[in-house]
Amino acid sequence: MPFDLFSLSDEERTAIGLSLKVAGIAMLASLPPGLLIAMLLARGRFWGKSLLNGIVHLPLILPPVVTGYLLLILFGRRGVIGAFLAETFGIVFSFRWTGAALACAVMGFPLLVRSIRLSIEAVDTKLEEAAGTLGAARPFVFLTVTLPLILPGIIAGMILSFAKAMGEFGATITFVSNIPGETQTLSAAIYTFTQVPGGDEGAMRLVLISIVISMAALMASEGLAHLIGRRISAQ
Repeated sequence: MPFDLFSLSDEERTAIGLSLKVAGIAMLASLPPGLLIAMLLARGRFWGKSLLNGIVHLPLILPPVVTGYLLLILFGRRGVIGAFLAETFGIVFSFRWTGAALACAVMGFPLLVRSIRLSIEAVDTKLEEAAGTLGAARPFVFLTVTLPLILPGIIAGMILSFAKAMGEFGATITFVSNIPGETQTLSAAIYTFTQVPGGDEGAMRLVLISIVISMAALMASEGLAHLIGRRISAQ
């Protein structure tokens, strides 16, 4: 039987759609706190800065299963934070797609912060100081001077976070399990196919689709960064 890339089952389509939704939400939800923490780490001078930096980058060092287990302890139905959210607001993360988004956001957060932080540190502070001496308020200086200069770094961080979320497996399956239609992302679906007889074709199909999505995201990132860089240079 010939291999068919486009003969997707309903389960495969659901896994792809869920992965895109989870990765997109994880990336967008991470952006505001990521930008704030990157600014603090790049420009702030305060006690505990090294500790904050270590906590932010901890998911890169810890095994993903450990991160997932910690999330389960904290945000599970009986967890310290999870029980409060469930009883007070009816928000449940464990064994839900929202929990998959949370796990992916946590795993991709260090990549997002690091990329933005490096961009902020590369900005010439004299440009910001010049705008300040002309009477511009700090928020206005950030929006008109700093933000345009660090946009390529923000885009790169967003794409890295998205790509990490698309490929995340260990933390997600530990925190929210592998429930078809609810928490079974692309990576989990590939793993499931490898565990059943005759599942090689489905696994290869999803692997190729994953590669296509990742390459498309990277190419879009390069294109946007190049376009923004040209506009900044023209100004």
